[in-house]
Amino acid sequence: MTKFYFVRHGQTEWNLEKRFQGGNGDSELLPSSYNDMLKVGEHLAEIKFSRVFSSPIRRARITAENILDVINYRGRLSLRSNVAEVNLGKWEGELVANVKQRYPKAYYNYRENLDQFEGKEFGGEGYTKTKNRFVRFVKTIAQQYPDDNILIVSHGMALSFGINGLLKTPRMSIRERGGLSNTSTTILSTEDGITFKVEDWNNTSYLNKEQNDATTI
Repeated sequence: MTKFYFVRHGQTEWNLEKRFQGGNGDSELLPSSYNDMLKVGEHLAEIKFSRVFSSPIRRARITAENILDVINYRGRLSLRSNVAEVNLGKWEGELVANVKQRYPKAYYNYRENLDQFEGKEFGGEGYTKTKNRFVRFVKTIAQQYPDDNILIVSHGMALSFGINGLLKTPRMSIRERGGLSNTSTTILSTEDGITFKVEDWNNTSYLNKEQNDATTI
């Protein structure tokens, strides 16, 4: 059985300000996030990982590097664009409130009708492309490491879309399942690299702090 441990990156300035970041936008990690990264590492310290992958985007890469300082892993960190955040085009760097006002239909689709969220209205990537690249990568790793633990550090939207694709559930199941918080851990397992099940979802118990709409997407 392969177990995937998915960690969302630490909280950033734009997360706190409720701005979209996306695949090209980025902002500084909050000072408090470094302590949260330490706690993730301590939470995962007893697990033997065969491989550790991260999105190449700075906020995820730094999160992964800080986790590696704590866990018992001597391999290299592998950066993969297939688990990078969704390209959000013109939304990147914009306040969520402004996006909601300027792109009402696309924002509605993002929140209420993910079947139609494909990014065309704002020059972005959307659901299908993100899900496909994420799922393709994870399934390949599952075939290569059939009896291993794999750590992947990624982003809120990419993880939500990708995990939903792995579970083969309707797109709006994302909203029913609940969001993913900064420096949370979600675990999926697979026996055959095809069918996946959730072992743990959005675990933030080790952070010892309340989550809100600035930390959870």
